[in-house]
Amino acid sequence: MKIRNWVVALALVPVLAMADQMTAEQRKAEFNKLDWHTGPRAEAIASKATLKTPSDKIQFLDDKNSRRFLELTGNLPENGNYTILDTEGGWWATFTFDPSGYVKEGDKIDADALLKTLKDNDGPANEERKRLGFGALYTEGWYVPPHYDEKTKQLEWGLKVRSDDGISLNYTIRLLGRSGVMSATLVSSPETLDSDVASFRKVLTGFDYNDGEKYSEFKPGDHVAEFGLAALVTGGAAVIATKKGFWAAAALFLAKMWKLVAVGGVAAVAGLKSLFKKKESSN
Repeated sequence: MKIRNWVVALALVPVLAMADQMTAEQRKAEFNKLDWHTGPRAEAIASKATLKTPSDKIQFLDDKNSRRFLELTGNLPENGNYTILDTEGGWWATFTFDPSGYVKEGDKIDADALLKTLKDNDGPANEERKRLGFGALYTEGWYVPPHYDEKTKQLEWGLKVRSDDGISLNYTIRLLGRSGVMSATLVSSPETLDSDVASFRKVLTGFDYNDGEKYSEFKPGDHVAEFGLAALVTGGAAVIATKKGFWAAAALFLAKMWKLVAVGGVAAVAGLKSLFKKKESSN
């Protein structure tokens, strides 16, 4: 969701409320209507990369179907998402591409300072969430502090967030490319996060940027991002605040963190395991 789409977001609040009022059976029926792609197969992501799903346990949704999936799991239905669901483990993840440009390495990552920035944004971000009809979210701390792997060109971290429903964990991996950054965000529960991250990582071995989009293919003259690695953790809000004003930065930060509302979504998706098992038994 871009900042210019706040009016659209406000219009979607009644839609999200209707989704919350669905019964478990109604929600399953809606999930079943989605165009699930069963692996193993190669899936295109944002015309920038390809994900080779490893087995029939991994289901994939394209941009259009992912929008509906987000709505059904209590998230803001936004464009540009691609979803994978592990029907065995019950976890799910989204891929989104940000064409921000080539992000330079070498930026210092101070986990304590970044956590403070995230917590400082809780107040204004929750004001915006309240305006949109969503409950408050509070940054609890790192599950895994942010760290960067120069070999794989991946920045990753795990964040604990508290809501009225309890603690939600999002494990995020930013995959650097030539013209921008692919965000792969895992939605999981505290009880299964370690095993889910391991499973998620195995799926990510099938991810690769298309020819011409790899980080190593950068050429002089390519667009370079206005921020470094550290700002990727905070959605770039700290950098943008100095140029567009605090509220614009808070809005962007909030947009980047939407999937953190999916505490109830984890339970909803877990119910899909039985749905897919029924499909398998009927084949």
